[in-house]
Amino acid sequence: MASRVGKKIEMASIDELLGVPSTEGTIDIDVRMIFPFENHPFKVIDDEKMDELVDSIKLNGVLTPVIVRPDDEGTYEMISGHRRLHAAIRAGLSKIPAIVKPMTDDESVIFMVDSNLQREEILPSEKAFSYKMKLGAMKRQGARVDLTSYQFGTRSRSDAELAEQVGESKNSIHRYIRLTELIPRLLDMVDEKRIPLSTAVEMSYFTKDIQGWILEYCNENGIPKWSTVKELRSGIPQNELTQEKLIEILRGNEEAPTVANKITFTQKKLNQFFPGYMSVREREEIILSLLEKWKQEQNS
Repeated sequence: MASRVGKKIEMASIDELLGVPSTEGTIDIDVRMIFPFENHPFKVIDDEKMDELVDSIKLNGVLTPVIVRPDDEGTYEMISGHRRLHAAIRAGLSKIPAIVKPMTDDESVIFMVDSNLQREEILPSEKAFSYKMKLGAMKRQGARVDLTSYQFGTRSRSDAELAEQVGESKNSIHRYIRLTELIPRLLDMVDEKRIPLSTAVEMSYFTKDIQGWILEYCNENGIPKWSTVKELRSGIPQNELTQEKLIEILRGNEEAPTVANKITFTQKKLNQFFPGYMSVREREEIILSLLEKWKQEQNS
């Protein structure tokens, strides 16, 4: 009895989140008849959480049905439930409960992205490709979306719409989409939190060949600073840049004495923002805290 109650609550939750009208149409489908969503941007990883899901399915079965759409060959394309399907196969199930929903290509993209964005942990690469896919689908559906136009009427409205839906700023949306221009290994390093988002965005503007050089540099010398990569991008034109020159610039900037880039503030300038009784140490702590907040916003 407890298992049946749990099943009912789980289904109600998916109904509310994904807009599924009812679970009455749930059917059992052979796992071999369900194929992954084309270019699915969300990773299915055999980690500890997957092991826990497999154990749960072995004990209780698949409590929440997956969402699929029929294709022209009598099989089904997965829309929502890739992790559950993978876990069910690992658990030895031959069939899985599913809700069949006929959808257009664009409807399925939006449904797939929205359902997966409900997850607690989402990698930067997953956000990058899912945001790009959803914007493309919105554009084809007639929404005013344009990834390349800088005209206020097209870009601003579409950015605002997606930003409101996913809870990100407009700038964050486009920073994430820039990550789709990275070569795979650099993007992996972003997911691994080895390369900050702001630095990765700067790297994304280089050609694939130059990104390969940057990757070699990272592997041998560590991750360059955001300011160093930005300066590299605004310096020599890419068609004139060689690997040797790239290494020279990156090493030169990373190893340069900090005095060369020293920033000073006169007492008169600081007095505009701080009361006279505040000590130098107190002023320094406030400045550093504001800079740290700015850094976090750039990496978010």
